[in-house]
Amino acid sequence: MTSHGRSTARRKPPHVLANAPFRKLWTAMSVCSLGDWLNLLALTALAGNLTAAEGYKTQSLAIGGVFVVKMLPAIVLGPLAGAFADRFDRRLTMFTADLLRFALVLSIPLTGANYSWLIIATFMVECVNLFWVPAKDATVPNLVPKERLEEANQLNLLVTYGTAPVAALLFSVLSVADDALGTVVPYFEDRDTYLALIINALAYLVSAFLIFTLRDIPGNHVDGTAATPSVLRQIFEGWRFIGADRLIRGLVIGMLGAFAAGGAVVGVAKIYVQALGGGDAAYGVVFGAVFVGMASGMFFGPRLLRELSRRRLFGLSIVTAGFVLAAIALIHNLVIVALLTVALGACAGIAWIIGYTMIGLEVEDGLRGRTFSFLQSLARVTLLLVVAVVPTLAGLFGERVIRIEQEPVYRFDGSNLVLLVGALLAVAVGLLALRQMDDRRGVPIVTDLIAAFRGERPAPEGTEPPRGMFIAFEGGEGSGKTTQSRLLAIWLRDQGFDVVQTREPGSTKVGMRLRAILLDAVHQGLSARSEALLYAADRAEHVEKVILPALYRGAMVISDRYVDSSLAYQGAGRSLKPEEVARINAWATGGLVPDLTVLIDTPPSVGLTRLGGAADRIESEPLEFHERVRREFRALATADPGRYLVVDGTLTQEEISGAIHDRVREILPDPVPRESEDITGTMPAIRD
Repeated sequence: MTSHGRSTARRKPPHVLANAPFRKLWTAMSVCSLGDWLNLLALTALAGNLTAAEGYKTQSLAIGGVFVVKMLPAIVLGPLAGAFADRFDRRLTMFTADLLRFALVLSIPLTGANYSWLIIATFMVECVNLFWVPAKDATVPNLVPKERLEEANQLNLLVTYGTAPVAALLFSVLSVADDALGTVVPYFEDRDTYLALIINALAYLVSAFLIFTLRDIPGNHVDGTAATPSVLRQIFEGWRFIGADRLIRGLVIGMLGAFAAGGAVVGVAKIYVQALGGGDAAYGVVFGAVFVGMASGMFFGPRLLRELSRRRLFGLSIVTAGFVLAAIALIHNLVIVALLTVALGACAGIAWIIGYTMIGLEVEDGLRGRTFSFLQSLARVTLLLVVAVVPTLAGLFGERVIRIEQEPVYRFDGSNLVLLVGALLAVAVGLLALRQMDDRRGVPIVTDLIAAFRGERPAPEGTEPPRGMFIAFEGGEGSGKTTQSRLLAIWLRDQGFDVVQTREPGSTKVGMRLRAILLDAVHQGLSARSEALLYAADRAEHVEKVILPALYRGAMVISDRYVDSSLAYQGAGRSLKPEEVARINAWATGGLVPDLTVLIDTPPSVGLTRLGGAADRIESEPLEFHERVRREFRALATADPGRYLVVDGTLTQEEISGAIHDRVREILPDPVPRESEDITGTMPAIRD
């Protein structure tokens, strides 16, 4: 095994699009997204053309009818489509959906494009689309490594929204070409939007071909040895999972709150732009600014703030979106509004990419389709309700003018009020997300942001930085963390470092007594709160008597478990409030955070079989308990990727040690040559 020291440049990992199966799926999704936006523009334009002679009110209702029909299927079929994606072959689902969309869209111009069939076909296309989207979303994590999932989701969401302005430009070109083609081909004469609909149908056909040639999508997602639950039962389990998991629940609430705020903008954007003195062109600019901002936020946001906790960035982006939306509501300048709209879209893009990535990482494959579908269904329903209610509220409020000595000085109408209400909603939801999901309590957010912009990780205020280095190992029962922490200590000593190897609980005299209470199977009746407090007490003693003295003398401290174990075991495992567990441990440790946390990620079904001898009080917990613990460990790692190294615990001992050594080299004060790495193959595994 070859290696390099810290001073040697690391090989740049291949781009996620180098993955051929994902690249093919991404190409299919790009074509479909372009077709979806083109479909929206063509159908609304066609609805307006078909009813143009019947008056402004009828024409407006006809166009609005297209929007409503596009959203309605999500209310009934959204959860069913998600369960379908989890239970049936996803490749066949996407292929069939593309063929049906091709046929339905093509039927609109071929049948003479009457409004009744346009509405029926639109409704059926959206029903089919509900089956395609969750199947695609649930497939992506199976095609890319989990460490590249954020990059993959950035590309997916970027193309989903980035194709909107491309579709608008294509629609304009096709509209001109339609008129010119009508002079040559009589069929296209006086048939505006027909060419756009035909191109739209062909886009779905191209996607169907690409999906058909994609052989790498797993076909079976349900354990064949177990009884297959009904579709209704799968839907219920998906909803129950979202409501029970605090992280997923917080993400869904945050994303829907941001979506509702955006819906307020959609509902009054046209009238608001007109009130500012702009016409259709200005409305188009504002429309495009939203998607330019979203694409920028998805692509650049996480890259600019790599060291900032993903949970904090999620909440902060929603709060910032609320303040930006308030500025849009109060500033009566069209140019400034357009620029602020870009910023609003960027904040929304950051929130969506983080939310989608964390959901994709934390939801198991059998529930992922329902989770994505549930989120998308609620998003559509939320948008439908907001778009329906917002114009009514704006109209009821009417137009108000603030006067001073009979002179008008400021106009405040219903659209301003609705935008302000949307801003307040976004700020409230963002603050709620920060409160529920903050994983860096004790570090002020302003300090954290400044450090993130500098590419640094801040230390808690009022502490003198130790001279040593602190590395914690985390993982479930039987994960191999104890073995790997011992091997790393041996390796570092061989390099000449002063190493203190320790563990929790039980590394002090007091800790040994606490360990006997905490792990002895006799104490099964210990309450969850008592357990959390006893672990915090052991940790306080551990930090004061062992860890800090070693760090201040410049030693390398390697601990088998630390604070994140309490967040996982007592927070998720025992269902205690995570903020309370974090608060007592932050106080117990004085805010001390490891320089690196190594998570040996091993499925409980594998780790528990490695244990020998009688199980202790924690090891004897049911499998569901250990599954919750594992999910929380992974959530913590996802929220703070700069501090964590996640290693697959099912790899060989040598592969795990090699990955750990590579990461530790990057943070060591002196480069370590690879030639010295020769001890991992002979060490026996021990019980964790």
